[in-house]
Amino acid sequence: MKFTVAIDGPAAAGKGTIAKAVAAHFGFAHLDTGLLYRAVGAKVLNGADPLQAAQTLEAIDLDAKHLRTPEVAQAASRVAVDRDVRAALIAFQIQFAGRDGGAVLDGRDIGTVICPNADVKLFVTASAATRAQRRLDELNANGMGLEFEQVLADVLARDKRDSERETAPLKPAEDAIQLDTSDLSAEDAIAQAIAHIKAKQS
Repeated sequence: MKFTVAIDGPAAAGKGTIAKAVAAHFGFAHLDTGLLYRAVGAKVLNGADPLQAAQTLEAIDLDAKHLRTPEVAQAASRVAVDRDVRAALIAFQIQFAGRDGGAVLDGRDIGTVICPNADVKLFVTASAATRAQRRLDELNANGMGLEFEQVLADVLARDKRDSERETAPLKPAEDAIQLDTSDLSAEDAIAQAIAHIKAKQS
C-alpha cells in the first residue's frame, strides 16, 4: 500500500511535530527533509563544497545533534537556494515518498515539487511572532540564551529567503489544506491533521 502525505510550511510552524505524530498514528515512515539541507549546511560550515556535500550525504549525517543550531538553520536556508544542491537531494526524497507502507514527508516544497501527486497535502503555518517564540523556547531550553528579537529576525530572514528563491520557493500547493497553528495546541493541530488524512482515506 502506497499513501503519501506531504506537509509543508515555514520554520517553527509545527510541521515537524505534526509529521512525526501523523506517521506514528498511521504507521507510515517519516522523513524530515529539512534535515537533508541542514546536514549539507553543516558540512558547508565545515568547509565543504555545497554540491559535493549533497552528493556524498549519508544517513549518519542526519543524526548529528548539532543540526538544530541557528547557524546550521541559516546555512541550510542558504544552500537550499542552490539549484544543483536541490537536484542532488530530490531523487532521495522521491524514492522515499514512493515506498510501500505509506510515507510522510515534511519540508518546504514537498507538495509543490517532490510529491505533486501526494494523496494528502497540508500547509502548516503560524504567525511570525508565534513561530519565533516557539523557536526561542526550544533553543533556550537547550541552553542557547538567545533574545526574542534576534530569533524573530532570523525567522523573518529565513521566510524571505525561502519564499523568494528562484528554485522551489516556499508556497502552498494549490490543492493543499492550510492549517494555521498560531492559536492551536500541538494536540489540536495533530488531531486536525489526522482528521484531514482520514477523510482522504475514506
